[in-house]
Amino acid sequence: MGIKDQFQDKAKQLADQAKAKAKGAKDETSERSPQAGRDQKPQAQQARDTFDDRFEDRFED
Repeated sequence: MGIKDQFQDKAKQLADQAKAKAKGAKDETSERSPQAGRDQKPQAQQARDTFDDRFEDRFED
């Protein structure tokens, strides 16, 4: 087996590992996403709420 074949085999092996890892991450994300969507506000709204709370606390007298 030549060096070119070795590199091609290694590249194929790494590609297969990446696909398996991506599939595993996708499965894990899909399991968590329904609950995460119910439990958390959208990030922009959460940032606005945090800013409003801190602004009110600072200038409240």
